[in-house]
Amino acid sequence: MIELSDMIRELRHQLTGAVEDGAGEAVRFELGPVEVEATVAVTREAGADTKVRLWVVDAGANGKYAHAQTQRITVTLNPKVVPADGSAPRTVLITGGEVDGER
Repeated sequence: MIELSDMIRELRHQLTGAVEDGAGEAVRFELGPVEVEATVAVTREAGADTKVRLWVVDAGANGKYAHAQTQRITVTLNPKVVPADGSAPRTVLITGGEVDGER
């Protein structure tokens, strides 16, 4: 099992790779909302710093987590590029530079 945060981190890594791989390509794609649907097991760790964690589970693994509550969730992410110069975040384009007249 992996934590939901790890899954989102890997998604970010994969999208960043797609942006870099598209550099210099003539055809570009604007990245719109990304929907992630997963079944998660909700667990709570006891102790001084109690934490609730969301673990992504396999479709066939629900029986293993009978002691944990499982939920089906959908997370909608709206990716933005944050420029290093501190200017406003902008829409992600999966490829190279802008072409005249392109949105």
